[in-house]
Amino acid sequence: MALKITKENFEEQVIRSPQPVLVDFWAEWCGPCRMLGPVIEELAEERTDVRVGKVNVDEEPDLASRFSVMSIPTVIVFKNGAEERRSVGLVPKQTLLDLL
Repeated sequence: MALKITKENFEEQVIRSPQPVLVDFWAEWCGPCRMLGPVIEELAEERTDVRVGKVNVDEEPDLASRFSVMSIPTVIVFKNGAEERRSVGLVPKQTLLDLL
């Protein structure tokens, strides 16, 4: 299951993670986000070498702003505490795997 990422646990779960972290910025009302959700959950189950988390932009607007998330879904891969790659919009699973 994907981790719920908040501003309170962001440093620990993402910035200080020894593993790469794939973070899905999403919202409940967003149709494409809901379509991408099951794919994110699949990745969380399949890829034990990567942390997978979700940021609800309505609940965590500061995190969305911090990373200039203007459209959702936005998926950002962090490595060693820094943004490595980004994908915006509904994309196939293979595109997310390629980000890793």
